[in-house]
Amino acid sequence: MWMRSALAYRASFLMMAFGNFAANALDFVAIMLMFSRIDALGGFSLPEVAFLYGTSGVSLGLADLLLGSIEGLGRRVRDGTLDVLLLRPAPVFAQVAADRFALRRLGRLAQALLVLGWSLPQLPVEWTVGRVLMVPLMAVCGSAIFAAVFTAGAAFQFWAQDAAEVQNSFTYGGHAMLQYPPTVFARELVRGVTFLVPLAFVNWLPALRLLGRPDPLGLPGWVDFLGPVVAALMCTGAGLAWRLGLRAYRSTGS
Repeated sequence: MWMRSALAYRASFLMMAFGNFAANALDFVAIMLMFSRIDALGGFSLPEVAFLYGTSGVSLGLADLLLGSIEGLGRRVRDGTLDVLLLRPAPVFAQVAADRFALRRLGRLAQALLVLGWSLPQLPVEWTVGRVLMVPLMAVCGSAIFAAVFTAGAAFQFWAQDAAEVQNSFTYGGHAMLQYPPTVFARELVRGVTFLVPLAFVNWLPALRLLGRPDPLGLPGWVDFLGPVVAALMCTGAGLAWRLGLRAYRSTGS
């Protein structure tokens, strides 16, 4: 329904999608301006940083397209309109995710795909079948990790009711951090996004393996391949948090 609504006014939809594309493109323009003055950032060249930017952007873009609307759950909890979704013969999670589905978010995804496609031929990597398959696997696992963060943040809103910005600090804020090499950040922060909120498995750790770079934390090499395991564990945990939050929900009483 929301897709048909967005496409009913084609010119408006195209302008909004392009605006989404252009707004995100400015982030990469800033990176290119930086590299007009420097040769490397944290030891990484422009194509390598573009690879990090693209993989992070594609992962968030897919999760944001499918689940970005879930951040509005707090509003429904506050005004009691979540009750309507509980009465419908469909999963509440699917209804909340599809609520006001914003097809214009394809602009973010398209922009990240363009940057990623530009970076791949320029990377100093000897491409094998395994390394080629690592790129789509990173996108799938990264999307699942961001989706888990979206879901866990939404579940928290059953109790907090107005915590969308807390969720955004881990989703959009995490994406902004993952655009840059881990070597430019303090080791304590890198540890935090590896062990506490494991966003490092979105692209940092597999990218270090793909590019032949050393791990700044000195972790064993097999850790770089744990993205699917981490994504599965995070999705399971987020699913449990969602069920607990939904069971704890009490209407406004009005």
